[in-house]
Amino acid sequence: MISPETVEKIKTRMEEASLFEEDINESFILGSGSGGQKINKTASTVRLFHEPSSLTVKCGRSRSREENRWLARRELAEKILEKENAEISRRIQAREKIRRQKRRRSRRQKARMLDEKSKQGQKKAARTRVDIPPDE
Repeated sequence: MISPETVEKIKTRMEEASLFEEDINESFILGSGSGGQKINKTASTVRLFHEPSSLTVKCGRSRSREENRWLARRELAEKILEKENAEISRRIQAREKIRRQKRRRSRRQKARMLDEKSKQGQKKAARTRVDIPPDE
């Protein structure tokens, strides 16, 4: 049994994720796994489908349908928040990469880079074709 405090925490998490009951399609399916015949006979597993994000969550951890309903909602809210945070993180990484590319190099870094470039140029110059004079 889930306590009222836990239900309130899950509702708060759903609000953070902008997850509304109207957007959720809820269905109950037969469970599977350990638990014997009882779990396989009753439709206590909850499947939630969130239309705006097209995410699906299935939860059948407990034999209680009501408990599974709340656990599935919490899982769905976490998935939505994780998806949003990944997008934000991707943007931050792209911004940081550009910042690093534009950053001015130190004198030592610049000298090392120019030294490497000159070495590479010497290697390339050594690869030129050698002409063999024709036999007379």
